[in-house]
Amino acid sequence: MIFSLKPLFKRFFQEPPLGWAQLSHQKVRLLVALSGIAFADILIFMQLGFKNLLYDGATLVHRNLQGDLVLISNRTNLLGDGQTFSRRYLYQAAAVEGVESASPLYYSWATWVNPWNKDVTEVAVIAFDPVQPVLALPEVNQQLETIKLSNILLFDRKSQPTTGPVAESFAQGETIATEISGRRVKVGGIFTLGSSFFLKGHLITSDWNYLRLFGADSLDGVAVGILTLEPEADPQAVLARLQARLPGEVQAMPRHDYVDYEIAFWSSQHPAGTIFNFGAIMGFIVGVVVVNQVLYSDVNDHLAEYATLKAMGYSDQRLQMVVFQEGVLLAILGFMPGFGFSIGMYGLLGSLTRIPLAMTLEVAFQVFTATLFMCLISAVVSMRKLQSADPADVF
Repeated sequence: MIFSLKPLFKRFFQEPPLGWAQLSHQKVRLLVALSGIAFADILIFMQLGFKNLLYDGATLVHRNLQGDLVLISNRTNLLGDGQTFSRRYLYQAAAVEGVESASPLYYSWATWVNPWNKDVTEVAVIAFDPVQPVLALPEVNQQLETIKLSNILLFDRKSQPTTGPVAESFAQGETIATEISGRRVKVGGIFTLGSSFFLKGHLITSDWNYLRLFGADSLDGVAVGILTLEPEADPQAVLARLQARLPGEVQAMPRHDYVDYEIAFWSSQHPAGTIFNFGAIMGFIVGVVVVNQVLYSDVNDHLAEYATLKAMGYSDQRLQMVVFQEGVLLAILGFMPGFGFSIGMYGLLGSLTRIPLAMTLEVAFQVFTATLFMCLISAVVSMRKLQSADPADVF
């Protein structure tokens, strides 16, 4: 049966609430239906939440960079994949008209030895020249003199518990000394950033300490170049000049686009993004099946009543409106408990993982739209059953 949703929406508020009367007549069935929809919503919320955990954790450094433009290797897919570019390209970029400064950021994974139980954990080491800070983190910028000291680093208080109670012990005045990649280091301060699915925490130090940790050639390979433009410079014009001046081994982009660049890799090329997207689709399918079963059963159980309404002069469209009302009501009522429960789950996940995870309007709108859509799909399927409601059946 082909019909337009527009007149259905128009008449939704004009029809008596017969759909609600149908749903509320059997309260147990309604409760089961709402539980099924809420469960499907929770599945979708959690999959989207996991995906946001992945994306937010992977772009923690990107979102806290200073500067206007970034320079990365053309082979780079994600920060930490080991792809760097020669520091001489950063010098070339600094000479381009409109560029005020060009600062290097060094980034490598390293093994952190828990000072208490000696467990080994993988962390990220971020380094830069303290004279040219590149992170928009006030806690870090207040401790630039500290990281100038030999073998001193800053520890992220939001690192995973497997790294040990470093922040707590440091706050109590204890000296925290351990090993990173076989070299003795000390914690000289604490900052706040966060961890990710694949990294248990972050450490920050100076470029010279980075040199001591990773060898004589480590400063020759830059992970990210941070370009600050002159106040009156046109970013697009500077980008064009950079592309013309620099070789194809490097690429420049606005700092905010760097976040999207990495997310695009995780969402389209990394298996983790595909898995979470697939999980959200499966939650949607579960919701369609649950709602369709409820609406189809409701229509089937009340065929005699629908036939009576036809005999009284109700058109097929008006009867379709009843099922349409039921679908919309199920979507609204089922979404609310799923939304509330998911907020609690997001808070629990954020606390357990130490990765910031908050419910956003964008995610809530996406899930509500999916809920409404799956309920309308089920309503459309169930409406076909109305064709078999024959007024002759009631006599």
